[in-house]
Amino acid sequence: MPIKPDAAEDGGARITRISIVRHGQTEWNLAQRIQGTTDIPLNFTGRAQAAETGARLRQRHWDVIISSPLSRAEETARIIAGELGLTRPELDEAMTERHHGQMEGLTFTERQKSFPNGVPVPGLETRQHVLDRVLPALARLAQFHEGKSVLVVSHGGIIGTLLRHFTDGERPRHDEIIANGSVHDFVWQEDHITLTHCDATQRAVTESFDVLR
Repeated sequence: MPIKPDAAEDGGARITRISIVRHGQTEWNLAQRIQGTTDIPLNFTGRAQAAETGARLRQRHWDVIISSPLSRAEETARIIAGELGLTRPELDEAMTERHHGQMEGLTFTERQKSFPNGVPVPGLETRQHVLDRVLPALARLAQFHEGKSVLVVSHGGIIGTLLRHFTDGERPRHDEIIANGSVHDFVWQEDHITLTHCDATQRAVTESFDVLR
């Protein structure tokens, strides 16, 4: 759903459009297992989701595609690039998933048993650290590709952190997920980035919240 009207060009200022896609499904996603920086590949469904997202994105113009170097994101980006007629995606380390430390590999149920609410998780990257690496990276991409449309393939933890930052914690809600293949839109203008569209969706009863709070 839209967050606010799209920014418009004003006084000759050039808008850079950045959309961030969550990679397709993996077997660990299917098992509701926390991935973090563990490099888990796409499954068959994830490849189909990537192709479907690419087909949907044909309705818009794109100049370049960027990806997290983790294989689930990079393969998603390659599939989408093929659908859009773009060259091979550029890899950007800053778009790597949030480090989840000793939670990686656990299901959400196992995580609650090992690290109930309030118990520190060794190695867990803070949301502020995520912002400290991702926001400057988005600014760099926007400035380098000024006036263009940039597609970034990243991860649920990255997207969820950005959405919370730009909505003052209102999105995604506890009953929402950042779905595989979802697309979230931002604009960069006059050295300022704005969220224009949040693609968080209502979760099914059987789904755990897939972006840790």
